[in-house]
Amino acid sequence: MTRWGIVATIKATAKEIMSFAAHHLELGADELHLYLDSPCPRADQALSGHPKVTLINTDTKYWRMRRPREEHQRPPMHQARQFANAKWAYMHNDVDWLFHIDVDEFLWADIDVRTQLAALPPEALCARIRPLEALSTEAQEFPDGQLPFKSAALEWDLRRRQTREIYPTYGDFLNGGFLSHLAGKMAVRTKQPDMMVRIHNVIQNGVHNPGEAELPDLTLCHLHAHTWDQWRKSLSYRRRKGSYRAELAPPVAPPGTKPDPDAPNLNRLFDEIEASGGEAALKAFYNEVCLATPELQSRLERFGHFHLRNLGLQAARIRQFGQDWG
Repeated sequence: MTRWGIVATIKATAKEIMSFAAHHLELGADELHLYLDSPCPRADQALSGHPKVTLINTDTKYWRMRRPREEHQRPPMHQARQFANAKWAYMHNDVDWLFHIDVDEFLWADIDVRTQLAALPPEALCARIRPLEALSTEAQEFPDGQLPFKSAALEWDLRRRQTREIYPTYGDFLNGGFLSHLAGKMAVRTKQPDMMVRIHNVIQNGVHNPGEAELPDLTLCHLHAHTWDQWRKSLSYRRRKGSYRAELAPPVAPPGTKPDPDAPNLNRLFDEIEASGGEAALKAFYNEVCLATPELQSRLERFGHFHLRNLGLQAARIRQFGQDWG
């Protein structure tokens, strides 16, 4: 029987952590390797001792053990901490496949995950899961429990044409209309020598993504900007240290090419939007790109990029951990 697990480095509330754990336990995960980047005593208490969960508080003691020769044991950038934690989980597991994802990402399976992984050929040492990005339902009418998501075309030229039509003001500056990644995340076959697990890719002896396969019946539901308040509160951090950092390339360059030096990356784009109209301009940007208005739904549906998912997180928390987590 093919066994699979997840590794995640997490800085979140107890409710968010328990939602992530409950959802993937119900999906059939055999192991969850959760590295708490910041203490969360309530989640720690609820999950410690669970037979399928390895919960590690990445405190000073942990980093001293992991990096005894470094003067500053805890890497200052969270991306480096993710790499280190994923490496440790890759070395210490009892599964056949390990997914490296984040706490705001939820796997959605049209076919049982175990069945999909078992069907991959032996030469496939990694497999890619494509993302959906959540839309906001604020002041919009949706069936109870249904969350709207958007997708984007894989082929570059088609994606560019569609993006300009779907997002008339800001489509020229965005990759598929996404604010987060379009690369997706990876499942990696375990017990492979010299395998390095990164965020969107894996590397083995200098070879990127050896034997990469696709998992078309598995998607990654990413709650990156699913409410205005959540997105606005995270904007400053993402601009300083996260996915909107100043040193990152513009999102509109075709793969394998150098971006136009005049094209703004997301960091500069948000600077320019804010400078032009302050908070109101940022909100107008968010409403065009992230709010599931009937107009945006219609434009997405025209190209097959509108999706509804019922993650059922509250019910999953209750089933897995009891009424206290309702």
